[in-house]
Order: sequence, then C-alpha cells, then structure tokens
Amino acid sequence: MGFLKNLFEIANKVASVAQEISAKQENTPKPSAPVTPSYTNPAPVREKSAAEWQAYFREIIRSVCPLCEIRENVPVTDLAGNAAEEAQLYKTRPRQVYRAEWGEPYSFVLYQGGVPKGVVMLGNGHSHSANVKYLISRMYTKKIGIPYINFYTQMPNERDYVAGRIRKFLG
Repeated sequence: MGFLKNLFEIANKVASVAQEISAKQENTPKPSAPVTPSYTNPAPVREKSAAEWQAYFREIIRSVCPLCEIRENVPVTDLAGNAAEEAQLYKTRPRQVYRAEWGEPYSFVLYQGGVPKGVVMLGNGHSHSANVKYLISRMYTKKIGIPYINFYTQMPNERDYVAGRIRKFLG
C-alpha cells in the first residue's frame, strides 16, 4: 500500500508542475511574427504587343539613321532573290538546302541610295538562335554581306542600347 501511496503523490506532483508550467505559458507573451520590411511592389510591367515593338523600333531607327529609307516586313527573297543555298544551320543536323522564301521576313531593312545597308530583326524567346525561319533569314544577310542586327522583344531594349547597337553594326 505504501508503494501506491508514493505513486499517487508523485502523480499529483507531476500534475501540479504541469499546471504551473501551463499557467506560466499562458501568461508569457507570445512571440510576434517576424518583422519584415514593408514596401510596395512596383506595378507589373505590361508586355508590349508586336505592333508596339514595331513602332518603338521604327522611331529609334528613324532617329539613328535619318538618311536611310526604312522598309518593314521585307521578304527574304527581296534581298536574296529566289535563292536556294546549302548550309548547316544546326550543329546536330547535316548540311541541307534552304530556300530564301522559307525565311522569316525582315522586321526592318535599311536602304541607302537604294542599296540595303542592314537589317534589324525583332524576335522573342530563342528565335534568332533556334527557329529555322530566323536562321535562314540570317544566313542570307550573311551571304549578301549586310549586317543582321537582332533584338529580343522579351528584353527591355532601352532606347540608348538599341541606338548604340544599330550605330555599332552600321558604322
């Protein structure tokens, strides 16, 4: 019987200590959530449409090359004719024939005295380095010896950057 009495006393002490701990926890202020610096998120940047990009680049090209005639959406055949050239456009593919008519029309062709001086090409994603239409268009500018200046429309394309690249390529 002494054993049960001792066990009962120990159980009561444990219960009483548990109550004291619980009471202390209830009276202890709860830690607040971590303080994070508050700031306002900038407004989301609205993507430009294809027409807005075209207008944006047209205006920059006009200001950088005021003496050039600018033509837009020019078929590759206007510069290269109805050519069909063998080339290896992808490292993993063998050489094959690519027709000029298969190329992506040039966004802008700059002419001086009726002679093409350079091409400005707009694209998005990895179009300039992966899309066969763009690769064909680039290949034909290389064949005829005029600069191919590409811009990705998912990038900011700040005015000074665009103007600087055009000046660099056109000399």
